[in-house]
Amino acid sequence: QLQFVESGGGLVQTGGSLRLSCTASGFSFTHYVIGWFRQAPGKEREGLSCISANDQSTNYLDSVKDRFTIRKDYSTHTMYLEMSSLRPEDSGVYYCGVLYGDLGCRFRVPDTMDHWGKGIQVTVST
Repeated sequence: QLQFVESGGGLVQTGGSLRLSCTASGFSFTHYVIGWFRQAPGKEREGLSCISANDQSTNYLDSVKDRFTIRKDYSTHTMYLEMSSLRPEDSGVYYCGVLYGDLGCRFRVPDTMDHWGKGIQVTVST
């Protein structure tokens, strides 16, 4: 059974930084695309970033490119989203997720994932 434990969210001022962590179990990183999504109040969940299963592709939503960095650590089976220069519009519930296979992150962030974490709140104040 795939399980995820997310941490690192909270309240931060505009221009600040946060690092989200998602420690996973029950599967191998080598078979899954990993990604981070965000859902703002009243909006649909949107894909922010992904890494392909073979580590050859990384993609970002245009609005977070150059501000957010996605990483995965095989030794701890943890995926990270490092966020800097945060803006109020970055506020929302952030979800880690995985998608089986290796094609989902080849050209862009996929529209959805097969399995999700429970989500963690990020609030950026003005």
